[in-house]
Amino acid sequence: MENNAENKTEKKKIIFSGIQPTGCITLGNYIGALKNWVDLQNDYNCLFSVVDLHSITVRQDSALLRKRCIEFLVQYLACGIDAEKNILFFQSHVPQHAELSWVLSCFTYMGELSRMTQYKDKCAKHADNINAGLFTYPVLMAADILLYQTDLVPVGSDQKQHLEITRDIAMRFNGVYGNVFKIPEGFTPKAGARIMSLQEPTSKMSKSDPNENGFISILDTPDAIVRKIKRAVTDSDNLIKVREGHDGINNLINIYSAITKKEISDIEAEFDGKGYGDFKQSVAEAAVEELRPIRERYNALIKDKAYIEEIYKKGALAAQKLASRTLSKVHRKLGFVDRKF
Repeated sequence: MENNAENKTEKKKIIFSGIQPTGCITLGNYIGALKNWVDLQNDYNCLFSVVDLHSITVRQDSALLRKRCIEFLVQYLACGIDAEKNILFFQSHVPQHAELSWVLSCFTYMGELSRMTQYKDKCAKHADNINAGLFTYPVLMAADILLYQTDLVPVGSDQKQHLEITRDIAMRFNGVYGNVFKIPEGFTPKAGARIMSLQEPTSKMSKSDPNENGFISILDTPDAIVRKIKRAVTDSDNLIKVREGHDGINNLINIYSAITKKEISDIEAEFDGKGYGDFKQSVAEAAVEELRPIRERYNALIKDKAYIEEIYKKGALAAQKLASRTLSKVHRKLGFVDRKF
């Protein structure tokens, strides 16, 4: 029986995902990513990283970045990510990410990278700092994924282009050297995958939004959550129904649906004849109760520095072990001399 159990564990598919430690983790990140990670961790072998290398394409305050890295890791735990079931680590603690990124950059075409919409968007936002890292960002992301022979990558619609180029790079390398990399597939959750800004509902809720009323942090107080939901942009017709062109109320309905797991049609029926005031109050109450245990657990965990350090050390060592297997295989295929140390 023991052997069968072990074989079953080995056959679990591998998932890799990560979040940049910039701004704060929002309700959008939680619904679109972290909440799904919690659901996935029992059925897959998961690696969840704080992808700090990605964050430096934009200038960062070093002390603040270091602080946020720790806070993000603890928020992963507070949301329900089990450190015993998953590998949790800081991307910069696994040097194989940067090593493989260089190799893959030699198998990536300039034209491919220049077509990436996120590169164009970031160049527009950071015109004073259009660095090579912004351009090659997708190659590092490909290395993140391919390093662990990842089967599935949880992606929102805005990340699909990055997954596509990852697959292209992997297939190109495999076409030259044989079956080195597993070709990853995307995994998109059914509901709540894309939560929009409360103030600009045509744009995704962003953890770096300068307007604090546009997002809800998972660590916001109940009063702050209620205030932000009540200030959320809607329109004047007071109808609680999903319709094209009514992005504000559509967003609130999607948030309520993702938290309560109620179907859109049931929500529309529940609030038929009621106004935005009643609905916003219900959305706010649902969000407060969803995030309350996360905030409480975070406040308890963040004080235990030894425990946090133990988790990220253990995670980095486990990730390095897996990463080294792939990188060694890549090096042999390329013709590099084997490392004897």
